[in-house]
Amino acid sequence: MTESADAPHRFTVETAKVLAEVAHNRQKDKLKRPYREHVLAVGDALADFDDDIRIAGYLHDIAEDTPMTRQALLDMGVSERAADIIERVTKRFHENPDDYQAGIRYIAEDHDATLVKIADNAHNSLPERVQALAEKWPDKPPVTRYNEARPVLYAAVPVEETRKILARINPWLLEELDAMTAGAGHADHGNLSYNAPEA
Repeated sequence: MTESADAPHRFTVETAKVLAEVAHNRQKDKLKRPYREHVLAVGDALADFDDDIRIAGYLHDIAEDTPMTRQALLDMGVSERAADIIERVTKRFHENPDDYQAGIRYIAEDHDATLVKIADNAHNSLPERVQALAEKWPDKPPVTRYNEARPVLYAAVPVEETRKILARINPWLLEELDAMTAGAGHADHGNLSYNAPEA
C-alpha cells in the first residue's frame, strides 16, 4: 500500500535528519569538511516546504554517496514521492551522468526536485565555499557549473519559492535572483542570460 503525500509517514523529517548524519558521518566534501554539514544545510533550507521535500533535501545525496538503495528507503518508510525526488537529483541515475547541464535540465522538469537542487546549489555557492574552491582549482573552479545551473533551476519554479530557500541558506544569491527575474544587467555575475530574447 502506497501512502499519499498527505498521510502521516512513519519516516519523519527528524528521522531523515538522523539518517543523513549517520550515512554521511565519515565523509568529507571537496574542501575536506564534514559532508554531513552540507546535507543538513540543504534539508534545513527547505523548512518552508512539505515533509517529502524536506526529507528528500536531507537525503538528496544518499543514493549518490552511500550503498543505500531506493528499496531500502521505501522499506524504512520513505514515501514514493520523496524517493522519486531523491532519484531525480542523483547524478548516477541520469541518462548521461557526465553531462552536468543535461542533468540540471532533467531535474528542472520536476518542481519538487528543482527545489532540492536549488538548495543544494545555493549551499555549494556560499561565498566562503566559492573562494576556497576557486583557490583549490584555479584553472577550472567547480563553481562555474553552479553559476550556469541557476538560471535553469530558477526558471522552473515560482520565484517566491526560490527566494524562501535562498533567504535561509545563501542570502548572497538574492541579489542575483532579483537581477535575473527583472532582466536587469547590474549584478556582478556573468550568467544573466536568463531573460535573453528568444530568436
